Amino acid sequence: MSRSSERRSSAAQRHADTVRFVLFEARPAGLTFAQLVRSSELSPSQVRAGLACLRDTITERGWPPLIRTRPDGCTFCADPAELHAYEGAVIRGKLTEIRRFITGTVAPHAALQPKGRSLRCGSGCGRGGAAGDPNDAAARRG
Repeated sequence: MSRSSERRSSAAQRHADTVRFVLFEARPAGLTFAQLVRSSELSPSQVRAGLACLRDTITERGWPPLIRTRPDGCTFCADPAELHAYEGAVIRGKLTEIRRFITGTVAPHAALQPKGRSLRCGSGCGRGGAAGDPNDAAARRG
């Protein structure tokens, strides 16, 4: 069974084609989300679905990468320096989100229920070592 993100409805594909057309027409400038909604004459949810489908199909169709920045909005980009900066920013953001999830949710949960079924972190959640690790001094004290 395929994942829901890999299933593309015909409506999402039509929205993706509309979004792609509008973005190609705006090149080299980008469009903010609000501008994209206005220019495409799609609803915000249709634009989101179109962008998601576009991101899923962009490589197989040989189109340039799609990036979104605050100042420029969504745009197709082929500049290696700009792509490198965008990829680094996205990765840093995702790593921060994951770190905050671990330190704000997983580690406190493991501390409340050290013998419970919780996510085990081999690299050390929060303070100390792995949550529930019997060889860890911090886990033995707690």
